[in-house]
Amino acid sequence: MFTSWGKESPAKFTKERIESILTALDSGEYGAILRAKGMVPAEDGTWIYYDYVPEEHDIRTGKPEVTGKYCVIGAELKEDKLEELFR
Repeated sequence: MFTSWGKESPAKFTKERIESILTALDSGEYGAILRAKGMVPAEDGTWIYYDYVPEEHDIRTGKPEVTGKYCVIGAELKEDKLEELFR
C-alpha cells in the first residue's frame, strides 16, 4: 500500500542541497520511495523545481510560488526521518 507525505515550508534551499536530498532517497533509509516532487525557494531568490523516481531525478528552475511545497510517495515511509531530511 502506498502513502504520501508532504509539507509546505518557506525554507530556502540550494540546488546542491536538493541534489543531496534526492540522492539520499535512494538509500532505503526513508522507506520505499517511488516518487517525490516539489518546488522550493532558492537562497538566491529563484525557485527550484524537482522530480524524483528511484535512481533518477530532475532539478530545474521554475516560476515563483507563494510557499515551498514537497511531496514524497512510497511504501513504509519513515515520516520522522523525511522531516529531518527536508529540514
